[in-house]
Amino acid sequence: MEFAEHIKTANVEDVVLKQPFHAPMKVTLCVTGHHLLFSDRSGDSSWQLLLLLRNIDAIEKSVENLLGYSSHSVNSGSNFRPAGSSGTITIKCKDLCILQLDIPGMEECLNVASSIEALSSLESVTEMYPFFYRPSWLSLDDPWGLSTPEKHYDQLGALQAKWRLSKVNSDYSVCPSYPPAVIVPESVDEQVLVKAARFRQGGRFPVLSYYHQKNGMVVVRSSQPLTGANRKRCKEDELLLQAVIDGSDRGYIIDTRSTQQAHQARMTGGGFESKSCYNSWKRIHRNMERGKVLQESLIKLVEACGDQSHNMDRWLSKLENSKWLSHVHMALSTAGLVAECVERDGHSVLVHGSEGTDSTLLVCTLAQLILDPDTRTLRGFLSLLEREWVQAGHPFQLRCARSAYSHARLRQEAPLFLLLLDCVWQLSRQFPLALEIGEPLLLRLAQEAYASDFGTFLCNNEQERCAFELKDRTHCLFQFLLRSSEREQYINPLYESTDLAIWPSVQPQSLHLWAGLFLRWTDHTQNMEEVRDEIWSIVTERCCRS
Repeated sequence: MEFAEHIKTANVEDVVLKQPFHAPMKVTLCVTGHHLLFSDRSGDSSWQLLLLLRNIDAIEKSVENLLGYSSHSVNSGSNFRPAGSSGTITIKCKDLCILQLDIPGMEECLNVASSIEALSSLESVTEMYPFFYRPSWLSLDDPWGLSTPEKHYDQLGALQAKWRLSKVNSDYSVCPSYPPAVIVPESVDEQVLVKAARFRQGGRFPVLSYYHQKNGMVVVRSSQPLTGANRKRCKEDELLLQAVIDGSDRGYIIDTRSTQQAHQARMTGGGFESKSCYNSWKRIHRNMERGKVLQESLIKLVEACGDQSHNMDRWLSKLENSKWLSHVHMALSTAGLVAECVERDGHSVLVHGSEGTDSTLLVCTLAQLILDPDTRTLRGFLSLLEREWVQAGHPFQLRCARSAYSHARLRQEAPLFLLLLDCVWQLSRQFPLALEIGEPLLLRLAQEAYASDFGTFLCNNEQERCAFELKDRTHCLFQFLLRSSEREQYINPLYESTDLAIWPSVQPQSLHLWAGLFLRWTDHTQNMEEVRDEIWSIVTERCCRS
């Protein structure tokens, strides 16, 4: 279906737009296939606001008849429409911004609302805006991405003596959610990998996530083993994990599910690594929530942040009931446990939950930020996200389909990536000099994951991106953010590189609400942006003097 078929009213004059930090203003509204365009040309200079329809999470509409006619008479099929009818549309965006449109004319209001609902919920990947975004300053011939498994392997140096680059998944037949190339132990051949993949949910057999150059230990990740109620075993999987620790006396398995959840998974064909079959590995369970529980936590938190009652007890109660900071605490503490096993205890670690595409990636990413100073630079961090989230198969299309305002029934939405960014913000707050990435970058990434001009976060895995020729038909966000014209606004002006690990405090007093995101559209965050600009000017001035 053409976009035009969804647009019932393309232009409306004299719309009153109400948005944060601005006085109400009368504008012209234009509905296009991918945007709402608000424009005001009444003054000396023209003003425009472009809202990506994909950024709209929910709309609420109300209509009224100022002359006393009922709305029923307007919708009954009569050609008569009272001149005094009007309507209001409240637009709630995935970036948590709320806009209000006062539209003259009940029919126009209902038509615009219907158009927005249809165009903002299109699910076909190739109909999304990244496939149409063609700015003059970008070319489809520009490099895509920052790294590949091959480049990453070449950078690992000493690891290459015991690990190799496998192309067993070159046609995505072994694991649909893995990239074509993965890093595995040198001593394990392709047939062992294929059989081990059949024993892991979704084919996600253990692959390298991180190599700790200080002591040669590694972090690998996978999905759960398919032991089932009959406690099946797979000798190839056991061989693969034994090769990971390479003769060491012990390795640690960090299972991101509770012990009870892991045992329950056996009843549906899943399970965990039994001590009798994996006797060199010690299993530790961490109860990390995922899926619906995490999505509902975000909804409750956003509701609390939008509460206008100004009642302290009510605010604190709602914040506690959301349990969002408890999820932040669990993610950081689990990542800290992984980092401690590697750095302080000197043992390798396998991380997995059920599918291996959500909390597993969250923990592995945070552990690397704690241990590896290279991942704390702007380029290093974006490369880490590309490797551990985009290439590793986090299903962005499913998880970020809806945000906190949507009235639609929850399907597979879950704010895992948002939780990661919150945890990174907590790290930057506790170690203000250690990360080159600034809060504006985290906010930009939070927005781009849900609605973007770029193709980086489209689809659920590399196989889908390949099928849609995404790297040939869309632009890369990460490459764009590293452009000299862009990068300065996203880096921390106080950054000082350190080779030391950064060990986050997970005490309740150390964790804070990320006001920059969840209170983003309040006066508080406006003041914080002014503070950052002032810091930048001071740093720049001192650099010029020196």
